[in-house]
Amino acid sequence: MSEFSVHTLLDTGTVKVRDVFCAGTCRHRSAEECAANTHLVFPYRGLYARHVGQDQSVADANHVLFFNAGQGYQVSHPVDGGDASLVLAVSPGLLRELSPRELLERRDDLTYRPQSLRIDPRAQALVAMLRHSLRHGGIEPLEAEVLAVTLISRSLGPRTTHETTATQGRRRLVDRVKVLLASDLGRQWKLAEIAEHIGGSPVYLTQAFAQVEGIPLHRYHLRLRLARALDRLGQAEDMSALAQDLGFSSHSHFSAAFKQAYGRTPTAFRTAAQVKSA
Repeated sequence: MSEFSVHTLLDTGTVKVRDVFCAGTCRHRSAEECAANTHLVFPYRGLYARHVGQDQSVADANHVLFFNAGQGYQVSHPVDGGDASLVLAVSPGLLRELSPRELLERRDDLTYRPQSLRIDPRAQALVAMLRHSLRHGGIEPLEAEVLAVTLISRSLGPRTTHETTATQGRRRLVDRVKVLLASDLGRQWKLAEIAEHIGGSPVYLTQAFAQVEGIPLHRYHLRLRLARALDRLGQAEDMSALAQDLGFSSHSHFSAAFKQAYGRTPTAFRTAAQVKSA
């Protein structure tokens, strides 16, 4: 079985959308790779680590990653189960127009300074809606293009992103927490358990996580679980079983948390995606 599976969902010449699956069988760093064109990667399932020189970024459903043209990188998989991402590439002119200057190395160059940015639940919902609609094959190309542009604009907007100023030591500590959460996504973790696994006091972990990610640890974990629900909605027949798998105490608890994050209940969201693909 190939390590990668790539499905092109849309290619209009201006916007290209691919669904990329990786088996993630190798935990060690891969050989160095290099992107031919600058593109944005939205993980929606699983977790992997991306290494650019000495810098590391953990890729999960709470982030968008920037793959710069000509920039070498390596990938490792600290968690079993593989990963999946929605990959967006748009024309250089459009991407330059969408990208705030402060995110770029230079004004005249499409090279992003950060490896990644945290995104908000609205952006997560756009990732899921775009992917589900395109995979069903019924969405019009123009609507898909607009949806992709909206997703990029939302993900790069100053009100919805978070770029950390924390030290590398704190970022590495928080990365270890993210890996631990992803290793058992449906587990109802306690702060003392996380501290025991990672090392360090619960207070320090709480403070470090909030500084690095800009949101409390419990909310970060909740968003990961809800993003996994977005991924599984198309195949889930029993919402109560899905809620239980993701560690929610009941279907009503799951539905309320989902609606608060995405503005719709799980059933209503799935119906909307199905209507687009009808």
